[in-house]
Amino acid sequence: MREQFPFAVARVTRRWRKMLDERLKDLGVTQARWSTMFYLQEGGEGLTQRELASLMAIENPTLVRLLDSLEQQELIERRPCPNDRRARRLYLTKAGRAFMDELAQRAATLREEMLEGISDKEVECTLKVFHKIMENAEKQK
Repeated sequence: MREQFPFAVARVTRRWRKMLDERLKDLGVTQARWSTMFYLQEGGEGLTQRELASLMAIENPTLVRLLDSLEQQELIERRPCPNDRRARRLYLTKAGRAFMDELAQRAATLREEMLEGISDKEVECTLKVFHKIMENAEKQK
């Protein structure tokens, strides 16, 4: 069972992303883009690019390309940082907030479909296990 665990987690993660991508296809946003917007919203608007890259655990150049495409789609905007002229703070636009509302609705529907037949107690236990795994992983750094 322990040998199967990481592969099972990876399969579930890939399936979730693939299914959500399919459900968001009509909005013209890829998984990389919607996850960037998700982290921006969760981390709090007004993050710098460096803060967002750290939160997402990706390299800054990778994030810059994602932000460029989101800005072209008018889903985010970069504003000057009052304390550091070199930095830009990131914000969702009105269209970006509307997209995130739609994403939340579609993700909630998919989540309920994927968790059908699984009790809240089972989900709670699973999340505790994942948190413990992340704690253990952080100790390995």
